[in-house]
Amino acid sequence: MGNDKDILLVEDNPDDETLTLRALKKNNVTNRIVVARDGVEALDWLFGTGQHAGRNSSLLPQAILLDLKLPKIDGLQVLQQIRANSLTRLLPVIILTASDEETDIVNSYSQGANSYIRKPVAFDKFVQAVQQLGLYWLVLNEAPPAPRN
Repeated sequence: MGNDKDILLVEDNPDDETLTLRALKKNNVTNRIVVARDGVEALDWLFGTGQHAGRNSSLLPQAILLDLKLPKIDGLQVLQQIRANSLTRLLPVIILTASDEETDIVNSYSQGANSYIRKPVAFDKFVQAVQQLGLYWLVLNEAPPAPRN
């Protein structure tokens, strides 16, 4: 499942990162997974700035899996910057978080999230959630065309 485009996983919790990577692997997701551990690193990778200066920012990921509770810049601020940029505004952004706060759900969709998934606690449930996520976002979903400069 998947293709040659990257998936950007933005996750600061090492246990959740490992869990997500294991679940993706278990579901045969073949995309390269790029991990950013805070909001600044995620934006630097996307836009080819900071520690990722020189990265070809026109090579956009297939999807972004974005946690909300991040150091430096939180997930909602990352989402705002993604939606504010003409190159990235159409990227599929899936909020993948432990938060079930109604305000987080509403704010995520208000800022342009494509989906909001609460991380299940049990690994087997999480693997099922990732399988469904991968099937939809990596196989069935028709991505928007690449932006033209």
